Amino acid sequence: MRTSMRRVGVAVMTAALLTGVAGQAVAVSPENREDAAQDSAQAAGRDRAEVRRAMDEVVATGAAGVVMRVHDRRGEWAGSAGVAELHRPAKPVVDGRFRAGSITKTFVATVVMQLVGEGKVGLDDPVDRHLPRYGLDRRITVRMLLQHTSGLFNYTGDVKPDGTTDPGIPMWGQDYVDNMFRTYRTDELVRFALTKPARFEPGARHSYSNTNYSLLGLLIEKATGTDYDTQVERRILKPLGLHGTSLPGTRTGIPGPNAHSYMAYQHGGRLKTVDATRMNPSWAGPAGEIISTTRDLDTFVSALLGGKLLRPDLLAEMRKSIPAAAEGSRIGLGLFQTDFGPNCTGHGHTGGTQSATTYMYSTSDRSKRVVFSVTHGTIDSADPAAREKFGKTIDKLAALALCGTPQR
Repeated sequence: MRTSMRRVGVAVMTAALLTGVAGQAVAVSPENREDAAQDSAQAAGRDRAEVRRAMDEVVATGAAGVVMRVHDRRGEWAGSAGVAELHRPAKPVVDGRFRAGSITKTFVATVVMQLVGEGKVGLDDPVDRHLPRYGLDRRITVRMLLQHTSGLFNYTGDVKPDGTTDPGIPMWGQDYVDNMFRTYRTDELVRFALTKPARFEPGARHSYSNTNYSLLGLLIEKATGTDYDTQVERRILKPLGLHGTSLPGTRTGIPGPNAHSYMAYQHGGRLKTVDATRMNPSWAGPAGEIISTTRDLDTFVSALLGGKLLRPDLLAEMRKSIPAAAEGSRIGLGLFQTDFGPNCTGHGHTGGTQSATTYMYSTSDRSKRVVFSVTHGTIDSADPAAREKFGKTIDKLAALALCGTPQR
C-alpha cells in the first residue's frame, strides 16, 4: 500500500484532534442479474472472502467491530466482523446505526449548494456579509469554508507553524471523558476558534477545520430561518427515505440497533478503555454529529453523485477539486477525491470520532460504492504505531472493496 494512502486512514483517526473474528456476511439481491450471471460463483465467493479477511484484519488491530456495504457489478453485499460489544460474542448488526462523524459535512455542503441554486447564498460571498456578528476577515468566502481554505483555527485542535499542537476543546483521554456529556453551543465553538490566530491567509491553501462547518451550519440557519438540521431533514433525509439517519443535537444515545464503540488511552500508567457509545455530540454539531447506517449512506452518496439532489452545474461546482493536505487526495466542496488504486478513484468523505471511523466512497459513475464503519476497541489513540497499523488496514479494506485489489 502506498504511503499516500496509508495517511488517509491515519488522518481519519487523528482528524477529531486534529484476535480477528470471522466476518458475518449477508447477501443482498443484485440489481443487475444479467451482469452478475457473468461472474462464476467461485469468483464471487473468492472476492467476498478477500473483503471478509480484510475486515478481520481491521478487527485484529484492536477494533471492536466492522459493518460494511459494497455495491459493484454483482449487485450489493453487506457484512460484519468482530463483536458488537467487547467481551461478548454477538456480532455487530449489519444494518445497525453508528456515528458517522465528518460525513455530516457532505450533507451540510449539499444543503449549502442547494441554497446557492436558490439564490439565497453565493459561493463567493464574504461570510461576514451573512454572519457579521463574528467580525470575520472579509476575504473569507462561503467557498473557502466548504473547501477548508479559510485558514480558521480548528476548534478541536490544530497545528502551529512550528509543527507543535495547539489544543482545542477536550477531545482525547481523561480530559474528554470528564467532558463527555458537556453541552456545547455552535456559537460558543466558533467564538473560541476566533480567539486563536488564523493559520494562514484566506484561500492560501487547504487545512481541515471543523470551524468552517460550524459556520456553515449557522449560515444555513441565517439563510433559511431554521436550524441546519431541520434543512438537512427536509431537503435530504425525508426525500431519500433515510430513516436510519438522524442529527441528535444533545441526545446522548444512538437510536435503534447499534454496536458499542470505545476509546482507549493511557491513564495512570496503564491503558484504560472507556465505552464511549453514549456521549453528548454537541461538540461536533454541523461538523460531525450525524448518526446513520451503511444502507442510508450508500443511498445518499449515490443520489448525490447521480444528480438527484443538485442541478448538474451545482454538482460540477461541488466536484471541482484542489490538492488536499493529505498526499494522494483532493478536495472539492464537501467531497474528497481519493486515489485508492490504479484507475480507481473514490469520491466521498470519511468520518472520525473518538470511538468510530467511517468511510463513504463511490466511483464517479457510481458503479462501485463502499460504506463501512469501524467501532474502535482497544486501539491506543496516543500510540502512533497503533494508529499507523489501523490506518493501513482500513485503507486496504476500502481499496479492496472499491477497486477489487489492495493497494501496493
